[in-house]
Amino acid sequence: MASPALSSDQQTILITGCSSGIGHCVAHGLKARGYAVIASARKAGDVARLHAEGLDAVQLDLADSASITSAVEQTLHLSNGKLYALFNNGAYGQPGAVEDLSRQVLRQQFETNLFGTMELTNRVIPVMRQQGYGRIIQNSSVLGLICLPYRGAYNASKFALEAISDTLRMELRGTGIHVSLIEPGPIASRFRENAFAAYRQHIDPQHSAYREIYQRMERRLQKKGPSAPFTLRPEAVLKKVIHALESPRPRPRYYVTFPTYLFGTLRRLCSSRGLERILLKVSRDENK
Repeated sequence: MASPALSSDQQTILITGCSSGIGHCVAHGLKARGYAVIASARKAGDVARLHAEGLDAVQLDLADSASITSAVEQTLHLSNGKLYALFNNGAYGQPGAVEDLSRQVLRQQFETNLFGTMELTNRVIPVMRQQGYGRIIQNSSVLGLICLPYRGAYNASKFALEAISDTLRMELRGTGIHVSLIEPGPIASRFRENAFAAYRQHIDPQHSAYREIYQRMERRLQKKGPSAPFTLRPEAVLKKVIHALESPRPRPRYYVTFPTYLFGTLRRLCSSRGLERILLKVSRDENK
């Protein structure tokens, strides 16, 4: 079923994780394009700042079911019960070797990056079903396609998001609701800063077999400016989000940045051991 021919000023989109980076850029970019944007952020101070910037905004903590319920209710009140699209952008990265990740730390990573994201998604699907159209856009990662060492929690959460989104796309076939995945590589944002905060909170490097590696990782996470080659501005993601919103046939996947295209290709062409050798070299090079 095709989406109705609505003008962009009739199309409301809820975006998570708008305090900075990709979410902030996409919120302002879509508003400038004529969309009715409802931005969200976890902290009340960030919500107030988004309001001051001229955006409709609601507080939404993906790790809190009550917060998700409240945010959806506020969103539907603002949008008169209609919702054209949801951009699930809110997420964070938890660094650390797998053997240093406690059950609680893994649970926290999944609460935000998967469980909260899908709880929010499932709360808006009935609205989209009733109106007969909708767009669900999931901000995944190149690390939902390949794995790098010392990012096990984040890798796992994004692989899970890829799988559940592919399943959801098939289940919603014929409803007029389209599901797309955005797969960025390195994007200029506060992601590294937030990852370092999660690392300091949950990883004990002094009692780890990876102590020396963590010392090099700490230098990388605290480095100012882009830490990876081919880093793009968040506008590169905005461009793909616009296509996913406006194309009559949005793609299942949108690659962003050269590393995503490269590793997506290598995953198809290389043996498992061959790809692993390449990824280990990438990890060694970035943590020199």
